[in-house]
Amino acid sequence: MPSPSLSTVLDRIGQTQAPLPASAAEFIGVIVLVLVILPTWLVVRHINTMAHEGAHALVGSGMGGKIVAVRLQADGTGGTVVSSVAGAGNVMTGAAGYLGSSGFGLGAAKLISVGHVVAVLWLSVLLLALLLTTVRNFFGAFAVVATGIVIYLVARYAAIATETVAVYAITWFLLLSRMVLEHGPRAVDAVNLAAATHVPRVLWSGLWLAGTAAALAFGGSLLV
Repeated sequence: MPSPSLSTVLDRIGQTQAPLPASAAEFIGVIVLVLVILPTWLVVRHINTMAHEGAHALVGSGMGGKIVAVRLQADGTGGTVVSSVAGAGNVMTGAAGYLGSSGFGLGAAKLISVGHVVAVLWLSVLLLALLLTTVRNFFGAFAVVATGIVIYLVARYAAIATETVAVYAITWFLLLSRMVLEHGPRAVDAVNLAAATHVPRVLWSGLWLAGTAAALAFGGSLLV
């Protein structure tokens, strides 16, 4: 099968596709939920870690900071170092991580709802490429490159039906992240924010949990 030309790819990005029937979207969501609940989470959680650290980096950069380093570890943890950010900007950067998966998932769900399914894949590749420029450890670079290659191959060569299923799966993975529930008030971000703001860790954890639940409810309604 011949490789599609760049002009063909660009045309497909601009085109709109009808969303999947609600039953199909729900079925994909259930499959993803099972993968998140079962030990397979140990593998798929890396998607959420990339979104988490990417959100730190994106907000930190938006606050005028310099992204010194992003690290993604094999155990699913990570860290982002941002310099030249203080005050409210530092708080916003620190608070963004646990809302990252939900935020990206909500954005993807909105694009799906207006028919821009293929655009989600290419935006994912672009965001992963930007994240790669900030990653400073081998496993992190490997994880980002491997994920980016898989998404690129689907976006460039797969049939539209396959692309659509992949986009729905990615979106559900982002919306169904269990990181907030797993880490709770013990999260490093919660500890750091509590020290910087004197707001208890449990309130930060509660804020992230509420945001995650709201994004799942609204994003899910857009998908089904």
